[in-house]
Amino acid sequence: MSKPDRYVGIDNDINGGMTTIGKIIRDARVFGLIDESETCEGWNLAGIDALLQKVNAEWDKYGCLVSNLPEELATRHRDIHGAAFEKAKAAGWSGEIETGDEE
Repeated sequence: MSKPDRYVGIDNDINGGMTTIGKIIRDARVFGLIDESETCEGWNLAGIDALLQKVNAEWDKYGCLVSNLPEELATRHRDIHGAAFEKAKAAGWSGEIETGDEE
């Protein structure tokens, strides 16, 4: 089975969007690189990669630490990621996939 050549969109992604691409999209929303309603559905890998480069450039300004974000961005980060965590948990995501090897 081959991998799809287009992204399914954060709303259709596995684990309630708690994936690497989902994080890129949420961070892009935090930094205002895309609208909060943009799901990136139908984007190709090159588009996602270009977005990742922009997100990384923004994080580099703050040493890649949430604690270094100015209050407005820290609040947006907390709101956007917090809402995503709650939505994913309600859909059955527990985070165990990401932390299962830490025992």
